[in-house]
Amino acid sequence: MPPASEFEPQLREARLRVTRPRLAVLGAVRDHPHADTDSTIGVVRADLGEVSHQTVYDVLRVLTQVGLLRRIQPPGSVARYESRVADNHHHLVCRSCAAVVDVDCAVGTTPCLTASDDHGYTIDEAEVVYWGLCPACSTPSS
Repeated sequence: MPPASEFEPQLREARLRVTRPRLAVLGAVRDHPHADTDSTIGVVRADLGEVSHQTVYDVLRVLTQVGLLRRIQPPGSVARYESRVADNHHHLVCRSCAAVVDVDCAVGTTPCLTASDDHGYTIDEAEVVYWGLCPACSTPSS
């Protein structure tokens, strides 16, 4: 886990108490972006020792609510978490192994990101998921 001081200001700015589970979860998600809850629990336990599933679920929920983490759930996948929250980016998902990587927003003309009818909504984010095969899964095995 990184030094506690790295995440303390973020927690305090979000008006959250600084706790070991919150620090551990922030570190785990930062070091393992797009990890699911069970993987995050494993990383947190390796850092803190015994910690309950419920504690990690609660911390993930709270950190997502205050905007310190982002929850993503590509269709057909379990929820995953990431700490890249300061921009509107998208994801590329491997159809074979389910690996997820970040993809920056397209530049230039992007008609698919502009709703044809906003139905009166004030749109502040567009979510695009690209699907394909990662390099490891698209390489024929010998």
